[in-house]
Formats: sequence, C-alpha cells, structure tokens
Amino acid sequence: MRTVRHFLVTASFVIAGCASPREPSNIVATYSIVAFDPATGDLGVAVQSKFFGVGSVVPFAKANVGAVATQASANVTYGPRALRLLEEGKSPEEIVQELPADDERRDYRQFGVIDAKGRPAARTGDECLAFAGHRTGRNFSVQGNILAGKEVLDAMAVAFESAQKLEGGELADWLVAALQAGEDAGGDRRGRQSAALLVARDGAGYGGASDRYIDLRVEDHPDPTHELARLLGIHKSFYADAHRNRPAQKQSRLEKRR
Repeated sequence: MRTVRHFLVTASFVIAGCASPREPSNIVATYSIVAFDPATGDLGVAVQSKFFGVGSVVPFAKANVGAVATQASANVTYGPRALRLLEEGKSPEEIVQELPADDERRDYRQFGVIDAKGRPAARTGDECLAFAGHRTGRNFSVQGNILAGKEVLDAMAVAFESAQKLEGGELADWLVAALQAGEDAGGDRRGRQSAALLVARDGAGYGGASDRYIDLRVEDHPDPTHELARLLGIHKSFYADAHRNRPAQKQSRLEKRR
C-alpha cells in the first residue's frame, strides 16, 4: 500500500509539471528592435517572445527622447530610467554602461537603447542564455536571447533596412518586418507566444493628448507576429483620418529646429 501511495504521489508531481506547455518563466527569452525614423521623428520598439504578455515588460518609448527594450532577466526599471537619462543629455552608449553599474544581476540582463538622434547602443550580459547577442546599425539596434542563432539578428537588421526602401511604409511597418524576418530565421528557439509594437510620435496619441501613436499587443497567439501585422493594418485603417499628413507635418517641425 505504501508503495502504491508513493507511486501516485510521484505521478501527480510529474503530471502537474507537464500540465501546460506554456508555463510561466522569469526569463523574457525574446528578440526585439528599437529604432528611429529621422524623417518623421518616430521612435519605436517591436518585440516577439515565447513569454506571455511580453508587451507589458519589454518596450518603452517617449517622443523626442528615445526608445528602450529591456529583456532576458528583465529589469523593467531600465526603461523609464534610460528615458530619463536621455532627457538629461546622456548618450545611449553612456546609458548602457551606467544603468547596469549598480545592478547585481547585470550579467543576466539585456537591453537596447536609441535616442532621438538615431544613435543606438545595446548591452548583452555574459550570463544571458545562448544564443544571446545584439547588433546595431544606422537608426536601429536589434537584440535577442535564447535565439536559434546570430542569423536571427542578421535577418532582422537586413529586413529593417530593406523595408525602408518600400514605398508607403513607416517605422511601424519596418519594425514588424524585422520581427517577421527574425521569426523566419528561427526566432526564439523555445517557440513563440506574444508580440508587441510601440511607436511614439509627438502629439499623435488619441485626441492629440499623448505621444502614444501606436501601442499594440498580442498576449498569447500561435503566430504572434502575423497577428501583430494584422492589428497594425486595422490600426492604420481605423485612425487613417486622425493621422493623415502628420508625418509631413512632423518633418516640417523637425526641419525648423535644425
């Protein structure tokens, strides 16, 4: 009888441990891109992950200031702190050195920063789970952890740069194109679950009262980037009148400042 009881208890633990293929994890295993469009001043972040509700953790952006993606063993204070430091005049390179300095778990963190001048910087801690890395380019930074390989980052960079050459697109489209390229190249090697897109534009939020131009989240979906692209299409259609001609107006304001 004691042996039977022991077997049943052991079996119950095994079943409980295998009950869900989507168990929560403390590691935001993910890939993301932070980027800037000098023509419109848009600043944005796009992210996909095998993590529920990644949009509530990774992306931060503020118009005329910058954009931040914080991930791996994510320290969510990095987002608002990095934006504050950008407002104080610090460069992204300075910020990726300064923020982790007093963080005991800095080697487990990964984050990317871009400012309103298009200057990118990123940091990948030595203890981030492989493959982990980042790549910066003109007006963007891509970063990821637990990836299929560095080809994910390479594909994202190429896709972002190529998407800018297509007519009729904007930063949001380029960001989603980068995510899809990352997924096609192998993405998060654990799988996929959620995605998010955040773009900040001065005065482009609802009623012109905020900078939240685009804020879309896919919390749990078998193909989150495809779903994110679908939602972006709906967003464009729904807000077409409100946003029409705003990029040109924004560019005009930027030119006046120069």
